[in-house]
Amino acid sequence: MVQTPVGARCPECANVKRLPTFSMNIRYSLRAILTAAGMAFACGAAWWAIGPIAYFNFLLAAGFGYGIGELVSLSVNRKRGKWLAFIAGSSVVAAYLISIFPPWGFGLVWFSTSGLVVDILAVALGTWIAISRVK
Repeated sequence: MVQTPVGARCPECANVKRLPTFSMNIRYSLRAILTAAGMAFACGAAWWAIGPIAYFNFLLAAGFGYGIGELVSLSVNRKRGKWLAFIAGSSVVAAYLISIFPPWGFGLVWFSTSGLVVDILAVALGTWIAISRVK
């Protein structure tokens, strides 16, 4: 039985459908993936250009997370869902990885333990913000 505004009904009679906000098709999924990939590359290049400044990474990650989440949300007409959250969150992680290992090949790759912990926390913050925009 399914609860409806007029009482309990069987699932066939209730004609249960997902809300349009949460229904995704292939077209919207591809749009979200392409937008997230483009934003990951752009944010990763910007992150690399600014360079590793320890606590400034929190602001960068938060800003990039918000921007990625907003643009992914706009690209799919403000739809919501778990897959969109995964796409937006993984895009922030990809942006950070692009900033460390740039595809153009002349990046500085150096790690310190304290810097890596701060970076991981910053990426976690950016990922959480991106996910909260589309979940």
